[in-house]
Amino acid sequence: MNGPIEWIAAIGTILAATMVAADYSRRVTGTGFLLFSFVSCLWVYSGLTAKDGTPLAIQNAVLLLINLFGVWQFLISRKKKMEIKKAEEIADQAKQEVAKETSQ
Repeated sequence: MNGPIEWIAAIGTILAATMVAADYSRRVTGTGFLLFSFVSCLWVYSGLTAKDGTPLAIQNAVLLLINLFGVWQFLISRKKKMEIKKAEEIADQAKQEVAKETSQ
């Protein structure tokens, strides 16, 4: 389990985790979940083709479902998109108010 697929999956997992944790925007977070979904598929393949890799395959099959739910929430669901957009607007307004209050 030290081939190019595993390296791509490992680097992709790190990048996806950074994108989701940074939470720059709905689109960036959703793209992070999309990348997580892709690398979960790579990990499932790697687990199924490796000796004793079944636990890795099962874990990432479950994570794939969770990540696809994240893709739905952040990139596809119209209602959730509107909720997130409204929350981002409120958060931006709060940041501006705090910056204004703390600069005085």
